[in-house]
Amino acid sequence: MQQNNGLDKSQIISFAVLCLVLFGFMFYFQNKQSKEEQVKAEQQKTEQVKNAVKPSQANNINPNVTPNAIQTANLSNKELKVEFNSLGGQVSKVELAEYKAYDHKTDKADLPLYLITKNNSNYGFQFKDKTGKVINTKDLVFSPTVNGNAVTMTANYNGAVIQFIYTLLPKYTLDFKVRTQGLAKITSDNKADFIWDYNVRNLEKGRAQEQSHSEFSYAFNNYKDYDYDGRTTMEEEKETLNWIGVKQQFFASVIESKTGFTQSKGNQETVEEGEYLKKLNYEGFVQMTGSELNQDFTWYFMPLDLPLLKSYDKNFDEILPLGWSFIGWMNRGFFIPMYNIIADWGLTAGWVIFLMTIIVKLILSPIMYKQHKLSAMMRVIRPEIDEVNAKLKDADPMKKQQATMEVYRKAGVNQMAGCLPALVQIPIFYALFRFFPNFIDLRGKGFWFAKDLTAYDDLIKLPFKVPFLGDHLSIFALACTIVILIYTIMTSGNMQQPQQEGMPNMKVLMYIFPVTFLFFLNTSASGLSWYYFVSNAINILIILVIKYVILDEKKIHAQIQANKEKPKTEGKFQKRMREMMEKAQEQQKYQEQQRKKK
Repeated sequence: MQQNNGLDKSQIISFAVLCLVLFGFMFYFQNKQSKEEQVKAEQQKTEQVKNAVKPSQANNINPNVTPNAIQTANLSNKELKVEFNSLGGQVSKVELAEYKAYDHKTDKADLPLYLITKNNSNYGFQFKDKTGKVINTKDLVFSPTVNGNAVTMTANYNGAVIQFIYTLLPKYTLDFKVRTQGLAKITSDNKADFIWDYNVRNLEKGRAQEQSHSEFSYAFNNYKDYDYDGRTTMEEEKETLNWIGVKQQFFASVIESKTGFTQSKGNQETVEEGEYLKKLNYEGFVQMTGSELNQDFTWYFMPLDLPLLKSYDKNFDEILPLGWSFIGWMNRGFFIPMYNIIADWGLTAGWVIFLMTIIVKLILSPIMYKQHKLSAMMRVIRPEIDEVNAKLKDADPMKKQQATMEVYRKAGVNQMAGCLPALVQIPIFYALFRFFPNFIDLRGKGFWFAKDLTAYDDLIKLPFKVPFLGDHLSIFALACTIVILIYTIMTSGNMQQPQQEGMPNMKVLMYIFPVTFLFFLNTSASGLSWYYFVSNAINILIILVIKYVILDEKKIHAQIQANKEKPKTEGKFQKRMREMMEKAQEQQKYQEQQRKKK
């Protein structure tokens, strides 16, 4: 009986050569990409200098604005601290009082968390007067009046009065009403152009991860439908948007219109380095009645906490990227409730994930048992497979495959059954890939050397950057890679080697997978790496228990011999495969006969 002895000399050499080729490609494309990114970064820096909003530039737009004319007003509650600027009458600063931002200098989350500050958000309404001159409320100077939890910003333009009325409410909500009087005397427009420029601030440790989660989010069709856009441009000219927002990894800034935004369009541009992650620009129209702009809006500056998002009843829970369809249901209906139940026991986040892993493994244990039993059966009939391959060494590959399938059929071994565990674990993997970096309850929760389970751990810092790896080594990712490699070595002994020349050695490819997995996990959430480390460590224990305690290969061999004596009935799949192979074989014979005739 053939035993699994791990890697032989030829496989080690093949593995080393393929790794060298892989790293060669990585270095080549990294150098090429770095040059392109350098050119792009220079262009973006130039654009940022041109487009940066500064008081001096505002003075050029409106010569009547002087430093003394600009005033600020403030409102606050236990959730938000909001500052308003008289230039444009807009929100100029928003701090979420109950959260902190990550400080890259101290490597701690101890900075005030500002969604808006330093002119990174700029919005206003634009329309034309009767002479065709463009009027933009961004350029007007408003006078603030504070009354309790409300601020009224008032501006005058050629006899017309424009008021922005802000009221700070609970649940991260800022009511925003626009009222005008006398505007119909200077304009004949029936709609105003709402323009919003927003630069996403870097608030988390993992820049690339947060950047990938920063995008437009919006709802339409009376809040029933939701969509997002992480591409360069956004166009929704046929839909009326109920709200438009910019989401980040854990927070979102959203503006809702009671009558909706029409002819919406926008674009976004990635910022490679610095304080900002992305630049987003949005433009949509709101209706005017009798050339007066009297509309009700609501601003939301909120954390992406699922119960909070659901409580608004405005489809905000779709902003949280937990995955589509079944994947999203799995996170919302299984993983999040499971985490909350276990966390209520008073355990730290890392041990909660540990117990979650064990529960998932227990649920999947019947499937895993069948998989390992199939592996044992294939190991037992390996000598018969090798004997068939030796007899039909020079035979047609199709005939050889048919003979191999006949051995499996007589032994009662269904090869397709081995695919089931892999198929089951794919949606689980993707669900967790979405869960760990986006579940706000894990934000800032440390475990051992990982300071934040939603970001990578970087205890091992490198003095240089490695292509696709970065300037650090994640210990959780490294440990996960090692246990996956051990698991692969333990399970690859049953895999058949390719019988035809030119076919890839699947064993070698399987050994390369854990190494490439390191590049993926190194910059991912450490909670994900910790979960898969525990998961694969349990897999190894399960294999050892099943192999040496549960399964008896002598009994399996006897069962296979008994299966051979039983009359066999072909399943639908097996019948189709046999018929397809027979047709292919007949077609091949026909082609050979035609060639001989010619």
